[in-house]
Amino acid sequence: MNTPAADNSLLARTASRLSDWAERWFPDAYIFAALGVIIVALAAMAFGASPQSTAIAFGDGFWSLIPFTMQMVFVVIGGYVVASSPPVARLIASLAGVPKTGRGAVAYVAVISMLASLLNWGFSLVFGGLLVRALARRTNLQMDYRAAGAAAYLGLGASWAMGLSSSAAQLQANPASIPKPLLAITGVIPFTETIFLWQSIGLTVILIVVSALIAWWSAPTGAQAHTIERFVENESGAVTAEAPSGRPSEWLERSPLLTVLIALFALGWLVHEFTSKPAIVAISNLNTYNFLFLMAGLLLHWRPRNFLEAVKRAVPSTTGVLIQFPLYGGIATILTTAKGSDGHTVAEQLSSLFVHLASTDTYALVIGAYSAILGFFVPSGGGKWLVEAPYVMQAANDLHYHLGWAVQIYNAAEALPNLINPFWMLPLLGVLGLKARDIVGFTFLQLAVHLPLVLFMLWAFGETLTYHAPVMP
Repeated sequence: MNTPAADNSLLARTASRLSDWAERWFPDAYIFAALGVIIVALAAMAFGASPQSTAIAFGDGFWSLIPFTMQMVFVVIGGYVVASSPPVARLIASLAGVPKTGRGAVAYVAVISMLASLLNWGFSLVFGGLLVRALARRTNLQMDYRAAGAAAYLGLGASWAMGLSSSAAQLQANPASIPKPLLAITGVIPFTETIFLWQSIGLTVILIVVSALIAWWSAPTGAQAHTIERFVENESGAVTAEAPSGRPSEWLERSPLLTVLIALFALGWLVHEFTSKPAIVAISNLNTYNFLFLMAGLLLHWRPRNFLEAVKRAVPSTTGVLIQFPLYGGIATILTTAKGSDGHTVAEQLSSLFVHLASTDTYALVIGAYSAILGFFVPSGGGKWLVEAPYVMQAANDLHYHLGWAVQIYNAAEALPNLINPFWMLPLLGVLGLKARDIVGFTFLQLAVHLPLVLFMLWAFGETLTYHAPVMP
């Protein structure tokens, strides 16, 4: 008869050991970000940047991510508010009833997260996290909460940039959005030459299948499974409103009147937004996404008092985002603005190095490695494409390399460092009540497989494509 430990696969035992190691040695996400500041600052000074200019870059960049920080805060708040409403809580509970085993639940979360991220990575984070919590409330599953949390993160670690979430592909397909210097290099690159290439779809399908299998095989079972009770106290479902006190001053708080009036104004704006542009473009805008979720949450809770109670319970989950994202803003600014003795920044030094190393045959491997390394220090979700694209795409032109696939190389490789960089984990961790060290053992195992597999597929699929000159609008 097998013991619980014997029922775990080699991958599950490896994942458990990695998780135990991470729990002991992997620093809190804040320490990780703080170390990133020091490392990048030292690199800038090593290239000749003065301590003063490095410090100025850090201070100038510290608040540069504030709009994005608040967007991410509202991703968490909006998702929690919607999910904690009685109707959606029941829907998620229904979806959580599908898996039959703990391992099956982990793989189920992985697939849903990766598919959702192809449409919108913000939705993937929130929905995946809330589904994990609902699954964790099923005592008959004995699901490892860490493994399930890591599975919910796979949308950001595997597939997000290969679908409509890709800001680089979105930008290159819209001539009005492309800066003129970049437009002169790349022209317009439609989706048919990036995310809708059969090579891109094939790479994405393979990644989803492989990632789901790793999630399945690496999920601990039996006595090795760490359930939610170890990490989250007093787990509960929907928000319960206070009983009416009878005070006249509370009438508007408990009446749906204000909710209905605000919802009507919101509906008017949303109708305009979705009729004036393609729906997928509208929903891919984080402001629209957050607005939609907040208004839906307001309606689903119906009464302002219930809505405010849900918001109050969501806010503690945002602390990691609020305090750590400014450090990443400082890191990005040091990398891109602190100039060394030769007048070049660290980002430009890295770009020049990798571009000079590339040839037609090695372009995919070199640029893929470059994107992954820089993405580890500047986890921009595609935003740094505007900074790096002129170098990367000029090299593709010079080497007569397929421009659309060059975009996809950058996309696929940029997701790799997400698997161990806590930056994008923070909103999900806030929903789950976990720390980065709790899931990074499982995501590191995914990275160990993804890194060689993704680089190989980028090279192999790239060999099937031929160069086309830039198409100008």
